[in-house]
Amino acid sequence: MTGKQFINSLANGSEDVVGRVVRILESLNAPHCIVGGLAVNAYAEPMVSLDVDIVVQDAYLKDVCAAAESAGFAIEVFPNSVNLKMQGSDLRVQLQTDLRYQQFLVSAIQKGVLGYT
Repeated sequence: MTGKQFINSLANGSEDVVGRVVRILESLNAPHCIVGGLAVNAYAEPMVSLDVDIVVQDAYLKDVCAAAESAGFAIEVFPNSVNLKMQGSDLRVQLQTDLRYQQFLVSAIQKGVLGYT
């Protein structure tokens, strides 16, 4: 079983939700980085989490949300995050909007996480 198959099986999903979000971010050339539990997997043995926490450069957030909604994601806005939810998956994608996370983008490096780059 690949890392991608593993995370999607945990999320009870038939869709590759992480892959869809990554493709949206890349299509918009939106600077982003993964933070939180899933990011730990780039440095340690796999840790199970159904949350994908992503920091997106603030200037791209509206475009990312519009593209996600067009791709079939439900959007829910909270004070410090925008949550993306795909029907048929238990995975929770949280775009972190607290401005203190923006500084993480400056030092973000590309790593592999469960089959995603």
